[in-house]
Amino acid sequence: MDLSYIINILGEDEFGELNPVSPPIYQTSNFYFKSVDQFRKAISNEKENWIYSRGNNPTINLLCKKLAALEGAEDALVFASGMAAISGTILANIKTGDHIVSVRNPYSWTDTLMNRKILPGFGIEVSMIDGTNIQNIMAACRPNTKVIYLESPNSWTFEMQDLEAVGKFAREKGIITIIDNSYSTPLFQKPLSYGIDLVVHTASKYLGGHSDTVAGVCCGSSELIDKIFQNEFLTLGGIMSPMNAWLVLRGLRTLPLRMERVSRSTGQIVTFLSSHPKVKRIYYPYHPSHPQFELAKKQMSQGSGLFTVQVESEDIAAIEQFCNSLKYWRMAVSWGGFESLIIPSCTFVRPGLYTTLPANLIRFSVGLEDPKSLIGDLEKSFELL
Repeated sequence: MDLSYIINILGEDEFGELNPVSPPIYQTSNFYFKSVDQFRKAISNEKENWIYSRGNNPTINLLCKKLAALEGAEDALVFASGMAAISGTILANIKTGDHIVSVRNPYSWTDTLMNRKILPGFGIEVSMIDGTNIQNIMAACRPNTKVIYLESPNSWTFEMQDLEAVGKFAREKGIITIIDNSYSTPLFQKPLSYGIDLVVHTASKYLGGHSDTVAGVCCGSSELIDKIFQNEFLTLGGIMSPMNAWLVLRGLRTLPLRMERVSRSTGQIVTFLSSHPKVKRIYYPYHPSHPQFELAKKQMSQGSGLFTVQVESEDIAAIEQFCNSLKYWRMAVSWGGFESLIIPSCTFVRPGLYTTLPANLIRFSVGLEDPKSLIGDLEKSFELL
């Protein structure tokens, strides 16, 4: 299906004869019925009917239709956050006594779900492995392994997994595969085409693109999505509001333009940084120095705007001074919006806060500003490092 058609036309002829260019926001919690028989028929299939916006809503369903088409999936669900999408998708495919194989160093709250709070309390074991080698994934699987969880690449040091190899192995073993594809978006990487079962995103990042909404999505087959909808989705209630769905729909209109700009600008900035004497290492999957560069080119059509720099200095005070002096790069969590951001790993160096990251890492998220301005800002701040 043509990308422009998905973003601008798909599903938008379902709002009556007014033909709005921008789809309406159905800001209603409830839908009424004119007869008991009509009510009875609708409530027998909440997935297909308008009953209560905890389940279905026209604005939300339009977004689901577009996201599924972008990922090449049969269906999609949207959630109140990326973590709600990750949690619901994992919980839908495991039970007490099951085992999960997960790549190490995933998103911090995914790691918390798996290892520190929720899943261990329900008798679910998780093996965290180096997923850069398929042999590690295969060796970690047990007879009770039900899920292989991937992040390719992850969002700090950008390790990747061979999606085709993992998908083939998992299907032979009857294991569900789930991947967080937030980094690449459906434009730069399509995991379902490599045999992965379910794709999750934090739609707060590139899909929304304006840093004004928190949202998550899961895409996959109709069977797997319906299983999540009928159980974890309806029961746990981590739903997206119609207004937030509309904001993500707005973000999709400019997604190709934004991603192209971000990718091009990031290439220029990474090239500048790669030869800077105060840079020790760059973590970016689409740079030739990355140990999995060939895999990145195979699975991803382009690199996006997130990368990490390890500076030569290990003086935390100097690193803080560098970060504090930047004008164009704002300091904040998250990424994938219109604005350029940094987050230094030394932020996490304090008593009681767990981190395995070296203290001299700085993660960058490239936004839509002029790359020359962003590079100039870095040049001035490097003088202080």
